[in-house]
Amino acid sequence: MAGVMEGVNQRTQLVGNNRLELLLFHLGGRQRFGINVFKIQEVMQCPPLTHIPKSHPVIRGVAHIRGKTIPVMDLGMGIGRPPLAKDCGCFLIVTEYNRSTQGFMVSSVDRIINANWENILPPPAGTGRSSYMTAVTHLDNELIEIIDVEKVLAEVSHVATEISEEVRQGADAVQMALQHVLVVDDSGVARNQITNTLSQLGIQSTVARDGREGLNILKGWAADGKPLSERVTMVITDVEMPEMDGYTFTAEIKKDPLLKDLYVLMHTSLSGVFNNAMVEKVGADKFVPKFKPDELARAVLERVKGQAMLQAA
Repeated sequence: MAGVMEGVNQRTQLVGNNRLELLLFHLGGRQRFGINVFKIQEVMQCPPLTHIPKSHPVIRGVAHIRGKTIPVMDLGMGIGRPPLAKDCGCFLIVTEYNRSTQGFMVSSVDRIINANWENILPPPAGTGRSSYMTAVTHLDNELIEIIDVEKVLAEVSHVATEISEEVRQGADAVQMALQHVLVVDDSGVARNQITNTLSQLGIQSTVARDGREGLNILKGWAADGKPLSERVTMVITDVEMPEMDGYTFTAEIKKDPLLKDLYVLMHTSLSGVFNNAMVEKVGADKFVPKFKPDELARAVLERVKGQAMLQAA
């Protein structure tokens, strides 16, 4: 699999041009699934696993890879499919999500495809909240399902969602009630995490499922004649989204005369030096990795208090 992953670092330059690359794989059947190459550290034949007693059923064990011990999850089981057989010759996709490293067992790895986010579409209507699809695309007359890995991780590993009392006390109730935030994220789990954090601060929010929808909302607000600064305090956006990614969304905001002064916070499971450089390149005001409720809350409070100081000056 070294050949499959060769040059992944060079491929990340696609990010920011509303493009991405997907690693396609199988989970024990003919259906092909995909995840963003940018999240992948390594692909290998699945090594021997050490079973962890009383662990979540989706966690098949831990693997020792390059001096690190990482949990290994059966991705098929994580989305409600039958478990993969231990002797199936499975592959391991080592990924980094939300500041943690984990491996996902898959039955086989197909190939990497280059795609445009405009061709990555929201899940078909009617899939419901129980769906593990965050998006879909078409290849060779076949529907490729892009998995909502954040949902899988949230169900397998407990994610704290409550902000601390210390942070909560730093929020002025009257001031917070005057704020409104646009939240743009394609993952239902992530949207709920963000809006829950805002709600704990007493801040109202509007949600959009991708950058194009978010941009349309902002342009609609700007067109109604009311100053946009009185309508929305800030935008919190993910990076990976169908139709229009967060980098392109932010760049579109910053080049629009009516929107350019909006404060944009990028909140993404992508990490690393490259992502920080891209955030700066497109003109975002702040970057906060997913998902630490206190960190996100502090970033929002910093913006609210900074805006209040400017208005009082």
